[in-house]
Parts: sequence; C-alpha cells; structure tokens
Amino acid sequence: MAISMQLLVLLLTFLVAATAVSYNHYRLPTSLRPQKYNLRVLTQLEDPANLRFEGDVTILIEALEDTKNITLHAKNLTIDESLIKLREINGDRQICIASTEVNTVHDFYIMHTCQELLAGSTFELTLPFNSELNRQLEGYYRSSYQDANETRWLSITQFEPASARLAFPCFDEPNFKAPFVVTLGYHKKYIGLSNMPVKETKTHESIADYVWCEFEESVPMSTYLVAYSVNDFSHKPSTLPNSTLFRTWARPNAIQQCDYAAEFGPQVLNYYEELFGIKFPLPKIDQIAIPDFSAGAMENWGLVTYREIALLHSDAHSSLVDKQRVASVIAHELAHQWFGNLVTMKWWTDLWLNEGFATYVASLGVEKINPEWRYLEKESLNNLLTIFRKDALESSHPISRPIQEVAEISESFDSISYQKGSTVLRMMHMFLGEDSFRSGLQSYLQEYSYNNADQDNLWESLTEAAHKYRALPKSYDIKSIMDSWTLQTGYPVINVTRNYKANSAKLSQERYFLNTQISRAHRNNCWWVPLSYTSQSESDFQNTAPKAWLECGKAGETLPKTIENMPNENEWVIFNTQVTSLYKVNYDEQNWKLLIETLTNGEFERIHVINRAQLINDALYLAWTGEQDYEIAMRLIEYLQREREYLPWKSAFENLKRVGRIVRQTPDFEFFKRYMRKLITPIYLHLGGLNDTFASIEQQDDILLKTLVANWACQYQVEDCVPHAQEYFREWRESPNPDETNPVPINLRNTVYCTSVRNGNEDDWQFLWTRYKKSNVAAEKRSILTSLGCSREVWLLQRFLELAYDPTDAIRKQDSMWAFQAVASNEIGFHLAKNYFMANVDSLYKFYHPITKDMSRLLPPLSEQIISQSDFDNFKAFIKENRKSLKGLDQALQQTLETILTNVQWKERNYHQLTRSIQLLL
Repeated sequence: MAISMQLLVLLLTFLVAATAVSYNHYRLPTSLRPQKYNLRVLTQLEDPANLRFEGDVTILIEALEDTKNITLHAKNLTIDESLIKLREINGDRQICIASTEVNTVHDFYIMHTCQELLAGSTFELTLPFNSELNRQLEGYYRSSYQDANETRWLSITQFEPASARLAFPCFDEPNFKAPFVVTLGYHKKYIGLSNMPVKETKTHESIADYVWCEFEESVPMSTYLVAYSVNDFSHKPSTLPNSTLFRTWARPNAIQQCDYAAEFGPQVLNYYEELFGIKFPLPKIDQIAIPDFSAGAMENWGLVTYREIALLHSDAHSSLVDKQRVASVIAHELAHQWFGNLVTMKWWTDLWLNEGFATYVASLGVEKINPEWRYLEKESLNNLLTIFRKDALESSHPISRPIQEVAEISESFDSISYQKGSTVLRMMHMFLGEDSFRSGLQSYLQEYSYNNADQDNLWESLTEAAHKYRALPKSYDIKSIMDSWTLQTGYPVINVTRNYKANSAKLSQERYFLNTQISRAHRNNCWWVPLSYTSQSESDFQNTAPKAWLECGKAGETLPKTIENMPNENEWVIFNTQVTSLYKVNYDEQNWKLLIETLTNGEFERIHVINRAQLINDALYLAWTGEQDYEIAMRLIEYLQREREYLPWKSAFENLKRVGRIVRQTPDFEFFKRYMRKLITPIYLHLGGLNDTFASIEQQDDILLKTLVANWACQYQVEDCVPHAQEYFREWRESPNPDETNPVPINLRNTVYCTSVRNGNEDDWQFLWTRYKKSNVAAEKRSILTSLGCSREVWLLQRFLELAYDPTDAIRKQDSMWAFQAVASNEIGFHLAKNYFMANVDSLYKFYHPITKDMSRLLPPLSEQIISQSDFDNFKAFIKENRKSLKGLDQALQQTLETILTNVQWKERNYHQLTRSIQLLL
C-alpha cells in the first residue's frame, strides 16, 4: 500500500527527536480542557505475526483561554495528519490545522491551528491512530497463555502512570478528567471488557466476523484509569444482594482458581461503602487475572487488572501467605475505587494519597472480613520494618515529592508512598480516634468526588473533624502535624533519659540514619510526635491516644520536652504504645536493663506483642548504628527462647538476616550459626518441627509462625529439619503423578523445595524445573522459581540466570527478577549474580526497558551482601561507567551505594563486638 508523503514525514518526526519545539514545559498547557472522549479501537488478534490495533478518538474540548495550538500526549502512535478533523461546535465550522510538531521529551503532539481558538468555545477534535500491540507490558499490549499446546492471545491495557498516550492521543495527566465512551472492535469469537457495562454489540460494517462493542458512557475519570481488553476468558459472577454486579475473570483453564477472589471482593467492596459513606459509583465491577502484567495489580475503575498470583488462589497449591496476599491486593485495589478514582490527586506529587490510603484502608478491610488472621497487626509491623530500613537512608525521599518529568513518576511507586504513607495514616487514625478520622475522610470524599485534590485539602477536612470531635486542641491543626511527616525525609529516634530520683523523663528527637558518618548537624529535623506510653505496673497497652506531644517551633526547631509522673526506679517505661507512630526509642541503660529483666525472667507477655517486636527491632537497629551496645541488644533477644508469637520472631529474623548476610562471609560464622540454633531450637520443637501439624493449629498466625520458623530452622540445620525436608521431597519425587499428587504440606513447600535443592543434586533441580513448567498455579510457580535459586551448584545457578533472561523459555518477563533475586540471595549465587549483572548490564537494561523499576529490584540482594571497601569502590566505579545502561535508576542506585556503605561501616565497627557478645551467650 502506498504511503502518503505527509504520513511519512510524520512518522519520521516520531522517530527523530524534535530539535526546535514551541512548547517544552513538562506539564500540559491549561488553555484547553477535554469534556468527553469517544474512543474506538479495533484490535486484531488472529495473526500472531501481526498483532495490531487501529482506531480514532474524538475529543470534545473546551477552550478556557484563547490559543492557537492544541497540545496533547501521543507516543509510538502513527497518526495520519490528512485525516485529522477539527470542528467548532458553536458555529459548526471546520478549522484547519496549519502544522504539527512532536516533542519526544514530553511525548507532546502539538497541532497549530489556522485561526485562534477563542475562550468559551467548544471544539470537536478527531484523530486517527494505529500501532502494534506491544510486548512492553505498558500502554495497550499483548499477553498470551497456553491451552492444550495452543498459544491464545489477548490484549490488555496498563496506563498508570503515563501510558494512555501509547494507546490513543489524549490529555494524559490526572487532573484532566472527562467521561469516556469506549467502543471496541474485534473478532466475534472474543469478548470485550472495559470500565463500564456493554451498551450494544453490532456487526462490523466491513470486516467479516468482526463486531463493534460499545460500552456505556463512564463517569468523569483520569486517563490512567481507562481500561479495555479483548480476550476469550471465562468468569465467575459473585454479586451480593442489593449490590454492584461483580465478576471475576481468568483464562478458562484457571477459572476454578477464582472462587476465593469472587467471594472476598464483594465483601470488601461493601465494607468500603459503609466506611466511606458513599456507594460504589459504577453499575459493575470486573476483576481480571492477566498472564503478563508488570504491576501487582491496577485499580482501573470498574475493570481491575491483576497479575495471576495476586488474584488466583488454589486450595491445593496456595499457602496461607498466598491467600493473604490475594486478600490484601484485592482490598488495596478496591479501596482505590474511592481513593484515587473517585477523588484523584492533582499531580503525581501526591501519589501517596492514592497508594498510602489504599494500603492502610486495605488492612482495615482484611481485618474486618478475616479477624482471625490478626492482619492489621501483622501488616502494621511489616510496614514499619520496611520503613525503618528504607527511610533511614539519606537517599530516601519525602512521602510527598516534587515530580518534574514522567521518568520520575515511576520511582515514586515505592515503599515510601505505600508503606510509609500507610504508617503515617495509621498514626493519624490513632491520635484522631475513630469518629473524627471517619468523619474527616467522608467529608473529603464527598467534597472532591469526581474531582482532583491535594494533601492540603485532606488536612482541611480532617482538621475540621478533629476540632468538632475534640480529638485535637484548637491550637493544633492537621497540616502542621502531618506536613512534618509527609514533606520531610526520614523519621526520628527519640531519646528517653529518665531522672529516677525526680520520677521524670527528658525527651529529645533527631533524625535516625543508618550511615553513621552523617554529622549531628544534619540530624536536626523536627517532627510533631504523638507520645503514648505506659509503665510496668500500669501495663496499659490498649490506650494508644497521645498523653503528650513532642512539638516543633515556628522555625521547625525541636521544642524541649520533660514528662513528669514517671514510675519509680524499679519499673520500666515503654513509649509508643502498639507502635502507633513512626519513631524509634532509645532508653537510658537502666530502663533497657529493666526491660531485659522482664523479658528474660518476668511476665514478658504483659508487654504487648507489637511492643515486644518493637523492642527487638529498636535494640538491634541502635546496636547496628552504635547508639546502643550489642551486648544489650543480644541479651534482650535471648528471651526469644520463651517467645511463642509471630510478630517478635518476624522482627528478630528481619534484623538477624541482615547481620547474618555479612557474618556468613567471615571466619566467625560458626559462632553465629551455633547461636541461631540455640535461639531457634525451642520454638522449632514447640511447633512440632517440620511435621504436618497444621490441621490442629487453632490460631491462624501460628501457621505463619511455623512457616517462618521452619524456613530458618532448615537454613541453620536445626534438629531434624534438613533430613525431614528431604524426606518430603523424596516422597514427592517418587509419586507416580507428581503434578497431581504432592505430599509436601502446602505451608512448608517453600522451605522443603529450597532445602532439598540446596542439599540435593542435579536430578532434584531438574525435577523441580519440570514441575515449574507444568504448573498451572501462579503461587506455586513463584515458590518453585525462588527455590530453584537455592542450589549450591555453580553451573546450575549460572544456567538458571541464563534461563531467566531467555525470551524463548518458560519464565515470563515479569517473573525474571524473582529468579535473579533467588540466585543473588544465595551465598554461592551472590557472586554469580553480581558478575552476571555487571557483565550483562546493557542487555538487562534493554530487556526491562521501559519499565526500569523492575531492573532496580535486582539491586537490593546485591547491596545487602557487598561488605568490603574495595568491592564498594568497584561497584561505585561500575555505576559511573555504565550510566547509560542504568538510566532511570538514579534513586535505586543511590540507595544501593548507601546500603553498601553502611555494611562496610558495620563490619569495621561492630563485627568483633557482635562476635564477642555471641560467644558470651553460647
């Protein structure tokens, strides 16, 4: 087919960066505003060699200011200029386009009009477009699955944060909300899904066996929430009485794995309607499991997309951890239907308003529906453990961070936006109380429904509620308090120095850093800290309301604080009841000794389980950075031999893992191993070792505790752990049909697989690799994938790394990083993975591009194990030399280097002290 000269020129402008563009700001001009989109997309899935889409978009545009150009977003689209139409609605006249230009830096497509578009007028712009269904897992892309040895293709969208522009020309910023009418064209053997219900389906006017499927007009929404898919999936309906039509979709050969999601989803949706006081705004909601998906899930309004591992659940193959993951992700995405979709941030600076809220509210939703899981406690502690680590780096960033180019947006989808955002919201919930928190949220959502807001709008609604319910003094406002948490990087350590004669305590705060070279002058930040505390005789851990506040002055300086009426000198005091606030506490030596006495010899259970986890975490962190002695920290965690609860063990293992990864590279690892065995043996035996006792376990978090302890027990060869794991594996291998019959207890499979591969041979590895290729369950595939990296055979690990990045092999692109991380976390595999990363950085960058966030996830297991100054210097030089192949990873690289530096510092400062402390306890 002959190509027009005009079209050829346009294609070239897309391929070559525009040299002189008239508009170069990173945000769209505000002179025009979309009022409505009519989007038609024809998708061709029949020819695997030519998977494409084409269509046109008609945008109703209002001029807010006089302008002579229309600037919107388009990327990697072919647009035939000769078919662009612009019509003024008021006068019903055509307006010509004088010229167009492309800004490839900001993905702008700019049309210069022959005459001025006057403020107050409305225009109709129609743009045709076409492109291939890409393989990059963003924009409008292809995915596939195998059914009876046949490859079946489907199409799906992933537009967040800025990829709608890859699918159709649009105003691709969150504050340009408009209603959408989507019409999909496709072969009649498929089905079409979008945000809204189907309005009508009719035969295509010219292509045989094709149909046009038009969906109802949507509510006003941001472009990143538009979604559509053409597929041949099956679904499970699960609508509750008097509620929204609710369907769960998956490939037909996995539809039986949808039962749990179909049951849980409508329940949590109903809970949110009650919590927010607003009915779900759409007539239906679909959730769909996509075989190839870059994110965990995506909250598209009315059509929520998930990785298979985040939506599908199999009673025969998925552990309790897997099930809780599914519940958590569904609850997170459905919370977004209000926080993010109904009320959207004005700009990506406030991404945390979406993600922090969805993370926190999800934990409330899961807790409400499955109280037996004690999920809120577990999730709160997990978030704290993540943030205490990540946000103690100088290279961390504020929750609310300025965004000045699209590349920076994806870096904000990290634990600061999610877990720290959630943690500070939990803190606020606790100091405000239920009534004012809920009332403030409801008035915020009602006021900004179908609009955009920023964090100050939320603070206003909450301040009003706080004063109404007398949760805060009139002189306090939420903005002053919360800005100290959202606009500053880091968190404080609060030093509590008691005056035992005067029964008082002096409190001071400073920013906590892992890097001990940072001077005291750089630690002088101030946070508004709600202070809850209790004493040994009182032991009131239920009262989490603040008894006092650490305040900041007008210039942001810390105001001194002394608290009277402390207990007598024989009693401990604990600050931060149930760890409702994001800070560490360092006590004077006497208070630490009183705490150690109760934990080791007294009624340690009188201290709340979250505070026991807090004491372990704070003591080990403060010892790491030298603010506390390792002797105190190690004496404190000795009590774990008496501990039978999940959260303190989780806290201990998270900290000991980091120390272990350094010490295992030294001659004194033998002492550390003996110490770990001493610590773990009592709890391992108490839980029945590796025996399948799960049916008799009454408390659900004891299942998690047994899973956790088993993993560590086999790593450190406690008792019969390794031979017992190998026995399970041998039984499985001898099974006549191992893909149907697996005698390994579901919750112990990770441990059994990894232990057996680590202590096994090539046949064991090959057996597990075959099971991976044959498995139909995403959670099981993840377990197997991470276990294959446990081998101690260098050649097998090297082969596994090659398989992970072979596009023709069984490991999907989205899962390659799990394989890499598994090898890199293994003490033998670490050196191979590091060398592989450094030798193949160019091809790895091309493999992951443009989703560089996935490449950044290869770095943490490397940074946690580099411990010498020379290796640090080498890695730093490597980064400097390979900037081009590490583009877009700036934040991850800074954090990697800083983490390595803190390892080097720890080894020089603490290694001998830790070894001495351990030897005294053996």
